[in-house]
Amino acid sequence: MIAAYIDEIIMFCAGLWMTSVGFGYLPMPGYAATPPLVRHFKWMGPMLLVIAIILAAAS
Repeated sequence: MIAAYIDEIIMFCAGLWMTSVGFGYLPMPGYAATPPLVRHFKWMGPMLLVIAIILAAAS
């Protein structure tokens, strides 16, 4: 049962991490200054969370 949701679990965890880094709750590993990509984590993280939830509900 849980094997069917592995992809959604990975996307959900990645979305949580991206959201946390994007909003500054966690530091970006390896960088002292925030690179331009981290600015996009503020919208990419929540979008990934929503996609993971929709895919989990659809399966």
